Amino acid sequence: MKLLAIDSSGLVATVAVITEEALLAEYTLNYRKTHSQTLLPMLQEIIRLLEFDLSELDAIAVAAGPGSFTGLRIGSATAKGLGLALDKPIIPVPTVDALAYNLYGVDKLICPMMDAKRNQVYTGLYEFASEDLHVLKEQTAIPVEEMIDEINQRGREVIYLGDGAKAYQEVISKRTTVGFQFAPLHLNRQRAGALGALGVKYFLDHKYEAAAQHEPVYLRLSQAERERAERLMKN
Repeated sequence: MKLLAIDSSGLVATVAVITEEALLAEYTLNYRKTHSQTLLPMLQEIIRLLEFDLSELDAIAVAAGPGSFTGLRIGSATAKGLGLALDKPIIPVPTVDALAYNLYGVDKLICPMMDAKRNQVYTGLYEFASEDLHVLKEQTAIPVEEMIDEINQRGREVIYLGDGAKAYQEVISKRTTVGFQFAPLHLNRQRAGALGALGVKYFLDHKYEAAAQHEPVYLRLSQAERERAERLMKN
């Protein structure tokens, strides 16, 4: 089995090729470039270095959302276009789940946070048990304080990660009453390798879809849609 993994849901653009046995290549960039500029060149470079043809892929795993509306559209459009052209299925992996998978095997609660603006985060709550990722709270968009309060109620140590954890580090540090840590810098952002590893599990469990059916999951209305709704309410 050989999977292509793509994640452009947040600030990071990341692409990987993975099999059941190994992470063959991973290209991750988090530096002042838009995903429309970086994603395809990154993919082309990996293909060149691995010297393989995209037709060899069995499926394409992609961060299915939530996340940046523009980033999700770019990643989903790339995956969908490749899937349609190559006649390969899409493995939609929840963005927050894939971020949690960075911390495989830890014995603490895992709380990924992506900055959703307006004092909200895309977040969820996870743990590992018997080598499997268990979802304790499904990914959602909520105020950061609400997520912290739920963690406090559970009374267990937690590891925070993601750009939302960085953005709200001060309130997290002040409000969290249980033991907590922030993930180290090499594990605290999206990684296509982690998404691909989780994608392998999804593929073996037949959790995939035809490329034509794939659509990203936003969880919230876009800013333009919210502003339009607010104008309509005022009128």
